Amino acid sequence: MKYKNELINILEKDKLIIEILAIVKNLKLNDCWAGAGVIRNKVWDFLHEKNTIQFNDVDVVFFDETNISEKLEKEIEQKLIDIKPGIKWSVKNQARMHFRNNHLKYSNTEDAISHWPETATAVAARLNVDNKIEILAPYGLNDLFNLIVKPTPNFDVIVFQQRVNEKQWEKQWENLKFTQNS
Repeated sequence: MKYKNELINILEKDKLIIEILAIVKNLKLNDCWAGAGVIRNKVWDFLHEKNTIQFNDVDVVFFDETNISEKLEKEIEQKLIDIKPGIKWSVKNQARMHFRNNHLKYSNTEDAISHWPETATAVAARLNVDNKIEILAPYGLNDLFNLIVKPTPNFDVIVFQQRVNEKQWEKQWENLKFTQNS
């Protein structure tokens, strides 16, 4: 995958990101990753030569068909807050998200994140058993590294445009290129 090594190098140099990935690994959840804005924004900051990572929350995603209760997600969020306060954790079991999104059942976390809003957002990372970073990116990393913001093929273009308008990413990262073509 093009840009995979670049992404790993960027993440490895950020102590907070590595700490987040270690915390997520220690949850020992099935098919568990940290993704979306925490990864995307880190790359955008790097490409815009900004030293600070800007993220609203850390999305932790996993896939467990044996327990799809929101209660479990809230319990995990509280555990994460206890471990690392000061971060807004968002935990979602992707095995239940197809209900919320009115989609067919997802087969795993990769399938689920392929339904996230933007190709540049549909990226996640984790530490493997050897504490090496693994990357999950169903659409690759080209859009992320080329600063292209476009909807995934599975995401509604109108909702995508509303999201882009709400987020106002262009104010933070002036070199982003927006397109509605997936």
